[in-house]
Amino acid sequence: MVTMSLPTKRLEIYDTTLRDGAQAEDVSFSVEDKLRIAQKLDELGIDYIEGGWPGSNPRDVEFFHMTKTLPLHHATIVAFGSTRKASNVVQHDPNLEALLAVETQIITLFGKTWTLHVTDALGTSLKKNLEIIYESVDFLRSSGRRVMYDAEHFFDGFKSDPDYALDTLRRAETGGAERIILCDTNGGTMPWEIQSIWEQVRGEVKVPLGMHAHNDAEMAVANSLVAVQMGASQIQGTINGIGERCGNANLCSILANLELKMKKSVLGNGRLAQLRNVSNFVTEIANLAPNKRQPYVGDAAFAHKGGVHIHAVQKNSATYEHVPPEVVGNRQRVLVSDSTGRSGVAGKVETYGLDLSKDHPRLQEVLATLKDMENEGFQFEGAEGSFELLVRKAMGSHCPSFELLGFRVIVEKRQAQESPISEATIMVKVGEVIEHTAAEGDGPVNALDHALRKALGKFYPQLKDVELLDYKVRVLSGNRGTSSKVRVLIESGDHKEKWGTVGVSENIMEASWQALADSIEYKLLEGER
Repeated sequence: MVTMSLPTKRLEIYDTTLRDGAQAEDVSFSVEDKLRIAQKLDELGIDYIEGGWPGSNPRDVEFFHMTKTLPLHHATIVAFGSTRKASNVVQHDPNLEALLAVETQIITLFGKTWTLHVTDALGTSLKKNLEIIYESVDFLRSSGRRVMYDAEHFFDGFKSDPDYALDTLRRAETGGAERIILCDTNGGTMPWEIQSIWEQVRGEVKVPLGMHAHNDAEMAVANSLVAVQMGASQIQGTINGIGERCGNANLCSILANLELKMKKSVLGNGRLAQLRNVSNFVTEIANLAPNKRQPYVGDAAFAHKGGVHIHAVQKNSATYEHVPPEVVGNRQRVLVSDSTGRSGVAGKVETYGLDLSKDHPRLQEVLATLKDMENEGFQFEGAEGSFELLVRKAMGSHCPSFELLGFRVIVEKRQAQESPISEATIMVKVGEVIEHTAAEGDGPVNALDHALRKALGKFYPQLKDVELLDYKVRVLSGNRGTSSKVRVLIESGDHKEKWGTVGVSENIMEASWQALADSIEYKLLEGER
């Protein structure tokens, strides 16, 4: 097979979410998950997608088989694996055979750079390790594959024995590696160390260098950007920074910083506006809780709560936003709390399509109610559904969809070894019709939720689309023990949006009821908007 060199590009983006990211605690991707993520990464404009390690598990082998029919328009799928085992002949090493068997044109091979790992982890000699690196790269090249070489633990290895660390790079280059990636595998190197070492390394090998950083010292993004400044041709990372231990370099932050701060068009065609969508997609597929404080793509990245801040951004968003949120697919959010001024509340109300200027007398009523409720323990930053209902009620523009006549919740445990049984009975009035029904559930709140939906379902069939996505309880005054006031925060959603609602009471069922009722009322606001 005749091979060609990898195309030359000023800066390549290499994603390892499907391999290194999958090593994160609590993350497990199915083959279908990996295929869906790969398509999203391709749409984003990622250059290389590392699909997995075919020598480690059958699932990755199946993924590589399935990618042969995957309609990718930009990205190239890459297989990942290690150099040959010290005791194996290179032509018959099972790991290298597995890499060749999946038939990707590009293989990323990692090898040992740090003398500590050569002697203690591999249990071989320094000379033998150099032979292993050269023979493994050369074998894959002679088999018709393009090779990128990951110099594992390079920066620790360089600090320990710079001459040997450089020798490993030279052997990979001699073997035919077309990219050499310097890895901060333990994630403990500082940015000034990256700069100093990079200055000493560049020029020692002729092939383009790349950077692979881990985040154990919270420096992975910074180290990656320093590497770009030093001339790196490739940056590796994962979406949302997921990965083993503390994670990998976060490509969401790296891509935004490269394009917006360093003015490097790495994605092009306005694709950066897809960043938040891709971030949320990977979070959802990985079944992880979203990090709302993640830079650029998190819910809180462009959220404003303080009255002074809100007043300023409404005049000029640049006063408290370093970039326009829309460029990364995010949005500006105004949070409502007892520190929000009239301008902030008026601006928030305007997003509901309501006319309530900051001089309107009703606005002062809303603000006073808000402050009183927060003093009681309510919190509306994560409960914007409840806040919109509060505003509409204060303005007289909301007619309740139902009236609670009463509910009763019973929890019964019949035997010590059996789980409790929860049942809720509820009576509501819709118009002139009274509905009285009951339902069981997995716990008292779930039973009450089921009973409420059952009672209202015949009147409002659209409620079948609503799901309770999250339920949180916080004790507000622990000094009163089990009689303490609690705040219940519920997140609900349908196929179009998500919304939060809140309830506060000394009785957890009453607090839960308040949040559940608001959740249903918010859904039924569709007819008022």
